[in-house]
Amino acid sequence: MTKTFEDSRRDLRERAFQTLFSLELGGDTLGAMQFAYDYDKEQENQEIPVFLSSLVTGVLAYQKDLDQIISQHLRTGWSLERLTLTDKTLLRLGLYEIKYFKETPDRVAVNEIIEIAKKYSDKTSAKFVNGLLSQFVVEEKDEADSPV
Repeated sequence: MTKTFEDSRRDLRERAFQTLFSLELGGDTLGAMQFAYDYDKEQENQEIPVFLSSLVTGVLAYQKDLDQIISQHLRTGWSLERLTLTDKTLLRLGLYEIKYFKETPDRVAVNEIIEIAKKYSDKTSAKFVNGLLSQFVVEEKDEADSPV
């Protein structure tokens, strides 16, 4: 890993994805975050960056809401249970950053999750994640623009 990428927001998003993915298989949140953050670093047990911690704890706190939103945006005949663990984790992370975190512009959050999808999955998965998150962003924008 290059020094310029290390601890960038993309790097920390990727580590958040790794943490959330591993938590689906069991373990404690802090231990999983610390492992994902320290994994390829020379020094272990470094302080976990706030951005990484915020993403992971936020996704976990809003997981039921995120899953409900994802389920509502799936095509007929699809369910959350049919999704791969990778896709489900990516969707939760991206959707959390778009809907609740609000620190990152929506399009940036979508693009970042797509790049992680390309790295950890395949092109079909990246297109699927892009489609669902983009659909959500458009709907949110339409709701915000519509008169009350």
